[in-house]
Amino acid sequence: MAGTADEKTTGGAASTPPAPRTLTGRAVPSAVGPADATIDTPESPAEYIGRARAKRPRIALAGPYGHPMHAVVITLPIGAWAASVVFDIIAFFVDDPSAFTLGAAVLVAIGLVGAVVAALLGFLDYSQIPAGTRARAVATVHMVANLLAMLLFTVSLVTRWFTGLDEISVPAFVISLVAMAIVGGSGALGGELAYHFGVRVADEDEQARIFGARRR
Repeated sequence: MAGTADEKTTGGAASTPPAPRTLTGRAVPSAVGPADATIDTPESPAEYIGRARAKRPRIALAGPYGHPMHAVVITLPIGAWAASVVFDIIAFFVDDPSAFTLGAAVLVAIGLVGAVVAALLGFLDYSQIPAGTRARAVATVHMVANLLAMLLFTVSLVTRWFTGLDEISVPAFVISLVAMAIVGGSGALGGELAYHFGVRVADEDEQARIFGARRR
């Protein structure tokens, strides 16, 4: 009996080449799913292998098959930056805004640290997507948008520093709003990569195998 995709991996990477799968009448190396599965699709063997590779982690650090770490870590900068905007807004309506302006600056800094880690993990997934594909193009825009947001939040933090961390900085607030809007748009692209293109998402054979399984 063929092993599962997770059983064929060691530390997130394939240990031994699995049995071939049939693709439009041609045998190609299987990257996901049972070895005896067949696929009836017009895509070429190279396209299939490239799509299957995009579902796999490049190294163990990127997270195991079906559990990408980028999707986990990215919640830290998004949450921190969103909270910083809320703190900025509150600062406009209180008598002593120093606690909220300082808190906003700290949250921006925390978000930047988390964003660096998320970017490194995201690049590992990005490197698995074949060049010249639509998925790679969307991933490139997603990456550039995230880097731009990181740059803007860095500018926002520096602006706060020179204005005074205990004082309201309207320019820093506006920059953060623009950066947050970019993060939102980039997040939509990230969702498209996962839910439309299936990047780092378990293949349908694996989904079918575990979807109705009861937790022990």
